[in-house]
Amino acid sequence: MSVGSNEKYQKLLAGLRSAGSLAVAFSGGVDSSFLLYAAREALSGNLIAVTARSLSYPKREIDAAAQLAQKLGVKHIFVDSEELEIEGFSQNPANRCYLCKSELFQKILAASARHGIACVAEGTNADDDGDYRPGLRAVKELGILSPLANAGFTKAEIRALSKEFGLPTWNRQNFACLASRFPYGETITPERLKMLDKAEQFLLNLGFNQLRVRFHGNLARIETDEAGFALFADKTLREQVHGYLRALGFTYISLDLQGYRMGSMNATLNRVTAEVAGATVQINK
Repeated sequence: MSVGSNEKYQKLLAGLRSAGSLAVAFSGGVDSSFLLYAAREALSGNLIAVTARSLSYPKREIDAAAQLAQKLGVKHIFVDSEELEIEGFSQNPANRCYLCKSELFQKILAASARHGIACVAEGTNADDDGDYRPGLRAVKELGILSPLANAGFTKAEIRALSKEFGLPTWNRQNFACLASRFPYGETITPERLKMLDKAEQFLLNLGFNQLRVRFHGNLARIETDEAGFALFADKTLREQVHGYLRALGFTYISLDLQGYRMGSMNATLNRVTAEVAGATVQINK
């Protein structure tokens, strides 16, 4: 552990101890897993992990979260949070993430209160300030703690320390809910979410790691990393992917030449005015 990382980690532990008791919003991803590991060290038994179940959260992610919580010996509970039942969510407005996070964290707060837990924390890191993230508004409104961001942890530092601590998530792909695969304004339905879930699971089974399958009507746009591009050099594999995604209902299957990048759907927000919880936010990208 470098001097800088150690200083940040000690700051993180101190902040977590000051909470007294904590519920970690736990997706099983890189950030929330690192946060849960640190919270276990800081708080011991005064800790629960809370994972949301919904159509936009694949079963593989739920299973991985459950396995890690068990491995860490942290009490793990689930809340059902079906985003499609939230008014306006399925129309996929620019403040979709706000609608989701507001409802989700209210449920986590209620579950925490039932278990006698004082505070709720989530895994935003210091790198997340550079993108359009309306969900962070809900975090602030509801008093949810963001210990990793407060301690100044970047994603790279979180991955490095996760590897040092032996966490299996250190090199996991970045994950966001399946609703993030749709352009703003494109209707989100259970059937479409299932199409994307099956498409991404198929690619993962073929050996891909960092990827997204983006929904554009009858076109599926695949984003992947350099290792993924190398896999697509195989003609047989390309034919497999094309055939499977066609069978799911897509007419056209494309490979994005820019590759995977976080927030690629936010490109459609160029100079768009988004209504976020009653406040007007100008997006310039």
